[in-house]
Amino acid sequence: MTTIAPYFLPLLALLLPLAAFSGWYIGRRSSERSRRVGVSELSSSYFRGLNYLLNEQPDKAIEVFLKLAEFNRDTVETHLALGNLFRRRGEVDRAIRVHQHLIARPNLSNEEKTVALLELGEDYMRAGLLDRAETLFTDLVAMDAHVPSALRHLIGIYQHEKDWDKAIDHARRLERINGESEGPVIAQFHCEQAEQARAAKNFAAAQAHLDQAFESQPECVRAYIVLGHLEAQQGNLDAAAQAFERVATLDVDFVPEVLPPLLDAYARLQQMQRAERFLVDIIERSHGVSPVIALAKLYASTRGENAAIEFLTRQLRQRPSVRGLMTLIGATLHNSQGEARENLLILQDLTRKLIEGQAMYRCNKCGFGAKAHHWQCPSCKTWGSVRPIHGVAGE
Repeated sequence: MTTIAPYFLPLLALLLPLAAFSGWYIGRRSSERSRRVGVSELSSSYFRGLNYLLNEQPDKAIEVFLKLAEFNRDTVETHLALGNLFRRRGEVDRAIRVHQHLIARPNLSNEEKTVALLELGEDYMRAGLLDRAETLFTDLVAMDAHVPSALRHLIGIYQHEKDWDKAIDHARRLERINGESEGPVIAQFHCEQAEQARAAKNFAAAQAHLDQAFESQPECVRAYIVLGHLEAQQGNLDAAAQAFERVATLDVDFVPEVLPPLLDAYARLQQMQRAERFLVDIIERSHGVSPVIALAKLYASTRGENAAIEFLTRQLRQRPSVRGLMTLIGATLHNSQGEARENLLILQDLTRKLIEGQAMYRCNKCGFGAKAHHWQCPSCKTWGSVRPIHGVAGE
C-alpha cells in the first residue's frame, strides 16, 4: 500500500479544505456557466495534484499547486506550505523564492509578513546563509514578533559559530521571555568557554567560566568533568579525584568518561586502595563493564593474573559483554600455548571485529549513534542527550 511522506501531510491538510472553499468562492462570484467551468477546472487541478502526492510524485504535485497558488494569490497558507515543503525536500532555493515572493506582496497583514520572514530565515539557515538568517531573526526580535522562535534560531546560529557570549546572552533573554529555565544549556555554553580557556592554559578564566556553569546548573556533570581535568592540569590531584568522583555520584553513566584520568590521579597519589573502593562501589551501583575491566586490571597488578581472570569470569557470567570477553581473552593469552593460544587469537580477532563498527553512544532524542561521546548531538543539536549504549556489545 502506498504511504504519504510525512512532509506532505501539512500540505494535504491545507489543500483539502482549500479546494472546497475555492469551489464555493468561485460559485459565488461567477455566472452559472462560468461557475461550472471554474469549479470543474479548479477541482480537477486539485484532485490531480492530490493524486500526484498519493502516488509519490512530488515534483508533478508541486507544479500543480504552484499554478493553483498563482491562480488564487490570496492563498497565503498554501504558499507557506509549499515553501516549507521545498525546504524539507532540500530545495532551498525554491523555498527562498516562494517566501520572498510572499514578503513582496503589498496586501499581506503584519502577522502574515512576520510568519513569512520567519520561514525565510529558516530557509537561509538551511542554505548556510547564516548572516542573512541572523539579520532576519534579529529584526523579528526588534519587531517583537515570534520572539521565542527567533531567539532559538539565533542561539542555534551562535552555537554553530561558537560565539558563546552571544549564545549565552540570547539564552538568558529567552529564559526571561518564556519563564522557563535555560540553565542546563547555558551551563554547556560556559563549559565550552572553560574548555577553550583550559586548552589555552588560562586557568583563571577557565575556573571563572566553570563558576558560572555551576551557577547556571549546580549539578552540571560536564562542569565537574572539566573541573577535574583543570585541577589535574595544575597538579591538584586530590581535588581532581574529588571532582571525578562527584561525576560518579551525579550520573553513573558518565563513569567511563572519567575513569582513565581518575585512575591516573589515584596512581600518582599512590592511593590504589581508594581506587579499589571506588571501583567496587561503582560496580555495585551500575551495570556497565568499564569499571569491571578497570578493577580486573587493578587486581592483575595487585593480586596476580589468576585473581584477575577469576574475578572477570565471575562478572561476565552476571553481565555478558564483548568488551569484557576481549579483556578476558587478553589476560588468558599470557598463559596459553600451542593450539589453545591460536584459538584464542582467532576468538580475540573476531570479537574485535564484532565491536569495531558498533556505536557506543546514542542520542536519546533522535537516535543518532556515535563511537565517541559528544556533549551536543551532531544530528539534532540537543545538549546532553548522547548517552552510552548498554548491552552485550556496548557499555
